[in-house]
Amino acid sequence: MRISEVIDRIKHYCKGSWMGQPIDEEKTRDKILFGNTDRECTGIVTTIYASVDVIRKAHELGANLIIAHEALLWNRGDRRGWLEETQNKTYLAKKKLMEDYGITVWRFHDYIHSGIPYKGGYIDGIFYGLAQETGWDHAQICEDISGAVYVECEETTPREVGKLIKEKWNLNGLKCIGNMDAKVKKILVCGHIAEGMDIKPIISRIDREDINLLLPLELIDFTLTEYIKDSGQLGMNRAILAAGHFNLEEPGMKYILKWIDDALKEHIDTTYVQAGDMYTYM
Repeated sequence: MRISEVIDRIKHYCKGSWMGQPIDEEKTRDKILFGNTDRECTGIVTTIYASVDVIRKAHELGANLIIAHEALLWNRGDRRGWLEETQNKTYLAKKKLMEDYGITVWRFHDYIHSGIPYKGGYIDGIFYGLAQETGWDHAQICEDISGAVYVECEETTPREVGKLIKEKWNLNGLKCIGNMDAKVKKILVCGHIAEGMDIKPIISRIDREDINLLLPLELIDFTLTEYIKDSGQLGMNRAILAAGHFNLEEPGMKYILKWIDDALKEHIDTTYVQAGDMYTYM
């Protein structure tokens, strides 16, 4: 099967509309980021990000297609004109590596978030995969990224959840904020906590629904973090475990291995390669 057909079949398998809007092929982030699609696919690697080590591993495995969730060249839209103009050394070395190995990189972002088949409908493939890989079989998956995964669980603590995540996701560690001895019964994987965003809805939801533990995609050191720190110091059951954006979404790219044969309607050797924990803790 040609690489172009692999991509088309995966797109067709997905819902194709996200946040209530059909995916626009002109505007979608799901582009060929590097390489040629008009050739036979010798194997597939799935990953969160096509890092240099992932590219090397794909070549070692005999795979010529990397399906990555995030950008390849460190900027929104993967624009490379500025890198060519400045003859950026890292860019030139990475480009040569992909050329020498004959690697094609396709970004699979909007389509997997739009949904994979689930009980006669569709469900966000990244966050459903995250829940399944973590063992949260009864998690609620929401199309609204602000509350992507909601888990009600037997009483536990942030320490125990952190240990589970660290082991399941193969991480070096997590950042912890708030009351580490909190009684945790409700966990929320939420969206980006970034500078300039309206923080009122998420703080109000935490308070209203008595959510005990948050796992955010992004996290800055003010607004929500300050709120959780103060709540914890008041003895409330509030904490944050921050793994980082790439680390948090990568289990969803591993979960592709569970359904890719159904999408392709035939078998192509597919391997999940972890890009590696973004952080080293000192």
